Amino acid sequence: MKLLRRCQRILILSLLSLSVLAPLVLVSHRLKTITSIGRREFIDDLSSRKRRDVEALNSIEQEAGESLKEPKPIVFEDKNFQSREGINSLEFGSKPSNEQKDKRFEDGGEKKHSSKETGRHDSNLHAQSRGVRDVEIEIKYPQHNRSATKRDKNAHIAQSRSVDYKVKEIKDQLIRAKAYLSFAPPGSTAHLMKELRQRVKELEHAVEEVTEDSALPKSALQKMKNMESSLVKAGHAFPDCSAMSSKLRAMTENAEEQVRMQKKQTTYLLNLAARTTPKGFHCLSMRLTSEYFALQPPEKQLLEQQKLHDSKLYHYAVFSDNVLASAVVVNSTISSAKEPEKIVFHLVTNSLNLPAMSMWFSLNPPGKATIEVLSMEHFKWLSTEYDLGWKMQNSSDPRFTSELNYLRFYLPNIFPSLDKIILLDHDVVVQKDLSGLWHLDMKGKVNAAVETCLDSEVSFLRMDMFINFSDPLITEKFDHKACTWAFGMNLFDLRRWREKNITALYHNYLRLSKERPMLKGGSLPLGWVTFYNQTTAVERRWHVLGLGHDSTVPLDVIEKAAVIHYDGVRKPWLDIGFGEYKELWSKHMDFNDPYLQQCNIHG
Repeated sequence: MKLLRRCQRILILSLLSLSVLAPLVLVSHRLKTITSIGRREFIDDLSSRKRRDVEALNSIEQEAGESLKEPKPIVFEDKNFQSREGINSLEFGSKPSNEQKDKRFEDGGEKKHSSKETGRHDSNLHAQSRGVRDVEIEIKYPQHNRSATKRDKNAHIAQSRSVDYKVKEIKDQLIRAKAYLSFAPPGSTAHLMKELRQRVKELEHAVEEVTEDSALPKSALQKMKNMESSLVKAGHAFPDCSAMSSKLRAMTENAEEQVRMQKKQTTYLLNLAARTTPKGFHCLSMRLTSEYFALQPPEKQLLEQQKLHDSKLYHYAVFSDNVLASAVVVNSTISSAKEPEKIVFHLVTNSLNLPAMSMWFSLNPPGKATIEVLSMEHFKWLSTEYDLGWKMQNSSDPRFTSELNYLRFYLPNIFPSLDKIILLDHDVVVQKDLSGLWHLDMKGKVNAAVETCLDSEVSFLRMDMFINFSDPLITEKFDHKACTWAFGMNLFDLRRWREKNITALYHNYLRLSKERPMLKGGSLPLGWVTFYNQTTAVERRWHVLGLGHDSTVPLDVIEKAAVIHYDGVRKPWLDIGFGEYKELWSKHMDFNDPYLQQCNIHG
């Protein structure tokens, strides 16, 4: 009996195990065949569903296109709002047709190019003449465009169309939806208005700060389709195309006015920031000045003064009232020199900044090089023998009227014992040894400088941008096609200067420019007419411009340059300076200096 019961239990347990295991075996075997087949069925189902959705949208838009009429004063054609191509092209990565490109981008691209070209001229104007305002140049010289640069800009615009086309489509949809919402009559369909507001909120959340199609979320495609469907409904609900045209025209004019105001405000703030001395610089000057006056008279003298008049050495002049900027010029020149013991620096400043400048270089001597700090008030002959030409400039901008900016025209008088000198602006950084310039064949000319007449360069300038060639005197003596050149790094032959009496020629043109509107833009056009036919060109690698107004200067060009120039308003010591270029300047300054730390000046 016990044996029988045991056998029954074993049989029951066996049957239970079989009932559990058998389905598992059968299902696992079927999964191998179902997986590949099911995947294909699933994909086919999605494709068919997608085709049905697109066909449904196409049928809606065809119906809409038949019922709506185009307005006579065309701003946006109704077919552009509800075109079949517009809906079918909502796939990411697709490109607009040629017709769409022309309508959407042609005019805007030209405006964008024009404003950017003018901006480049504005920046160069700041760079070279130190302070001509952007708005003045845009009004006076709109015709000066650069063919090579224009081709590059057009290529850039064409490329940008392919990477942000969907983003622009979304923004266009948002504009149309807001236009419908803004002129909807009080008795309009509340449901449709609510739907449009919801679509606007969804698209604004999808696009946010996105600038490229690749950054759009995956749900943006469906949201665009939903918005297009809602816009079609709105087109049926509000068939008055003239109202839509008027509203869009008003919105466009309002947006353009806001852009103009923003540009003017940006220009004003940039110029204001460029003229304003940072608080830390004021602090540094005050601390250094107080320390200087605490010194005994013998302690105020810099060492190695016997080299100052040796014409066999390499003499550099810097005219500046900026302590840190001058220090970077000195430090970078010496660190790049093969023979720093042959370098002699002549820093000329005003009486207000003389104590601070002298104290700084007493605390931070230039190694093996020699340095002297002078005040322009020491030049008694300047006020007795010559008319103070800079005071003839009718401007409140200190970059126009700065005495230091015009001292460059008196170099032979300031340094009577020297034969040659290199003049450096205080917004340059020296990266290579400059001793090769001293052996340059100047071909009997007075000035050696890098040219700026190549229209493909960011520093491109023409003489008729700053010189009035409608004046008969100018037309008779100068060629408007003559090649221009830049201040910032110039080698001057002081002997030839004295022989040709260049300073007297400068005063002659300065007097004429006061009597008649011949020149504008500060010291640069005065330099062009003063050294006309007296300038020889140096290779561009010696002096690269644009780092103070153009953020697209190629890095390989910068690396090969002997001198880089932060011409423009975006100086590297200001907050508005380009961040990618600041390191090239700040690496020549030790910001662990206690005076810099106390004044909260950081790189």
